[in-house]
Amino acid sequence: MEASLTIPDIAALLRSRFGDALVEAEDLQAPQPWLQLQPARLAEVCTLLRDDPRTRFDSLSCLSGVDYGPENGALGVVYHLYSILREQLLVLKVRIPREDPQAAVPSLAQVWRTAEWHEREAFDLLGIRFSGHPDLRRILLPDDWEGHPLRKDYEAQEWYHDIQVKY
Repeated sequence: MEASLTIPDIAALLRSRFGDALVEAEDLQAPQPWLQLQPARLAEVCTLLRDDPRTRFDSLSCLSGVDYGPENGALGVVYHLYSILREQLLVLKVRIPREDPQAAVPSLAQVWRTAEWHEREAFDLLGIRFSGHPDLRRILLPDDWEGHPLRKDYEAQEWYHDIQVKY
């Protein structure tokens, strides 16, 4: 087995292959460094990270939606990738405009199948859209629920089908 690339090496690989798709690489020597990507190139970058013999990130361990708040005007997605073979973790982040109804993050369901469920959860609870998702619909809340409960400015409805929500 080849030696694992370090996180700075992975950042350099992504810069050389994808140029400005790598927006930010923060404190790459930290215990959990992260790389921020342009959403448009996310699936392409992740396919490389999965398939390249130097990286082999074969597992999407977790995908978390983030609301950076109305004052920051952004929603984000944080991906925790893991290479079982190399016993290595990599964190990726993307951001999209919070109030743009057309803004979307490319689905990674074609890269890692487990992304399907995680993306539906982020859609349901935060309203983050994932373009190309095979079945993007609510997963935890009823289809007719109003709003996205994990948004920082979410106001719960008073009633839902004759059931008091706020108490």
